[in-house]
Amino acid sequence: MYETPSTRMRLYNDKSERLYINADERERFLEALNSESDDIRAFCLTLFYTGCRLSEARELRFSSIQPKARLISFRSLKKRNQHHIREIPVPQELIEALDKLPRHLGQPIWTVDGQKVSRVSAYRWVKRVMVKADIHGPQATAKGLRHGYGIHAVRSGVQLNMLQKWMGHASISTTAIYANAVGREELEIADRMW
Repeated sequence: MYETPSTRMRLYNDKSERLYINADERERFLEALNSESDDIRAFCLTLFYTGCRLSEARELRFSSIQPKARLISFRSLKKRNQHHIREIPVPQELIEALDKLPRHLGQPIWTVDGQKVSRVSAYRWVKRVMVKADIHGPQATAKGLRHGYGIHAVRSGVQLNMLQKWMGHASISTTAIYANAVGREELEIADRMW
């Protein structure tokens, strides 16, 4: 497939603005979640700790959570013609946050009047927390959380092939964009050499 400027993976937009939340913003985002309702907190923690897409979180069901193994299974929705499931390890904090939510058998975890939460509402939840965390700009989105997850994983020493699996990328070249961490993240990686 030909890669166009609008479809290729990137960490900066055409105005050279960062598209991922950095380490400091990640800390502030987590802190801002402490004052949120259980459903918004659990939704945002799911995005934060799994790097899943907004649409994938909206489809998540309790049957996809393995609490003792601390794994969450996501169906990769970008691979529409394939049934591709990926399991992502998660911290106990996320398992506990999800455990506080009411269970709706056979329905997505986050529902409103029996329907999965709308994309607009889910987007507003993320934006609301971003504002509380004083995170503004193009990185203050669910996609910014996803990219921040990728950068954080590389900073933490996660191998690219493992990150590719967790993020559901079809190609390692897509995942490799996170190895091009910049700014403070790049300095932290470089510090490991000295």
